[in-house]
Amino acid sequence: MRKFEKSLKLNNVCYDIRGPVMDEANRMQAEGEKILKLNIGNPAPFGFRAPQSLVDYMAEELVNTEGYSDSKGLLSARQAIVAYDEKKGIRGVTANDVYTGNGVSELITLSMQGLLDYGDEILVPAPDYPLWTASVTLAGGTAVHYICDEEAGWYPDVADIRRKITPRTKGIVIINPNNPTGALYPKSLLSEIVALAEQHDLIIFADEIYDRLVMDGKKHTSIASLAEDCLCITFNGLSKSHLMAGYRVGWMSISGDKSNAKGYIEGINLLSSMRLCSNVPAQSLIAPALDLLDETDTMLVPGGRVYEQREFIYNAVNDIPGMSAVKPEAAFYIFPKMDVKKFRILDDERFALDLLREKKILVTHGGGFHWEEPDHFRIVYLPAMDTLAEAMGEMKDFFAHYEQRA
Repeated sequence: MRKFEKSLKLNNVCYDIRGPVMDEANRMQAEGEKILKLNIGNPAPFGFRAPQSLVDYMAEELVNTEGYSDSKGLLSARQAIVAYDEKKGIRGVTANDVYTGNGVSELITLSMQGLLDYGDEILVPAPDYPLWTASVTLAGGTAVHYICDEEAGWYPDVADIRRKITPRTKGIVIINPNNPTGALYPKSLLSEIVALAEQHDLIIFADEIYDRLVMDGKKHTSIASLAEDCLCITFNGLSKSHLMAGYRVGWMSISGDKSNAKGYIEGINLLSSMRLCSNVPAQSLIAPALDLLDETDTMLVPGGRVYEQREFIYNAVNDIPGMSAVKPEAAFYIFPKMDVKKFRILDDERFALDLLREKKILVTHGGGFHWEEPDHFRIVYLPAMDTLAEAMGEMKDFFAHYEQRA
């Protein structure tokens, strides 16, 4: 009965981001309405394309990738990931410590299923990428949300993390760069988190899918490069940096102290084998893609599309009376704050529905990312500049008169 109750809770977790707002958007689309989707980090609908050389390479390799691979993935792919980890300062990773997946999402779920028993706890950021909370819950565990502090640039509140560690805590999730805030964490902060993990024998789960989408001359530090005395699992992939979301190419690397993790690693191996392998033609892209890292850089500097759209959206949000936002340093999301007193907002999901119905703009409310206050929502700033300008003009008009009614 307890696990059945857990399943019901999972439905509620997923419903936060896939519920009434998406249902209404789908209904409106079915009736012929044109919806501007600022809700999902999928580059393809907005004119971004995978590097042509990788598309051509995959086509050429199709005849050589028709059968199953090793359950962990092609050796050439895993060796390329090991080399990439070494560049990031992650030591002690071998090809045997790498697992490819159908996107990072599959591997997040696999890593939780291999670890958690009913009642075990995982520390997850708030706001979070909601799949983390859902995967913890699906595996029978409890997601305990620690606060990322907007006043401190959306950095994790280390004191809050410390307060929430209990004897049932098994690990801590670090999403860096962060979705939905676009925050990039400094090395000093990551070192503090590593110290806590080592002190309490916690596993670090490092979601670094946006590590190659960093702006303003900043440098991403992989937390695994600082964690030698605790177990660390690092997640990465090609969906964002190489604009290949539909190809479903992800991986995870196990590093750090593996001495007490034999049973857990055996569980991961078993779960990996049960799904036979991930998409083999897509795996073939990993090695050439990790030799092709410079193309993305042109989007992230002044004059580049992602950089210029980041600049525009940040200024446009802060130009709306009653709105503010911390400037994102990475990825392609911004997480604006609304003045709930000015707009009388008690329900952020209701706000998202009102915006959708009036302006046909689809955003994700803050509750979809397990943010408890009804004062935030996420904008994906991938659409072209003219589309963003039109959307923000409509949003400014919306907030000029909006008051939430009971």
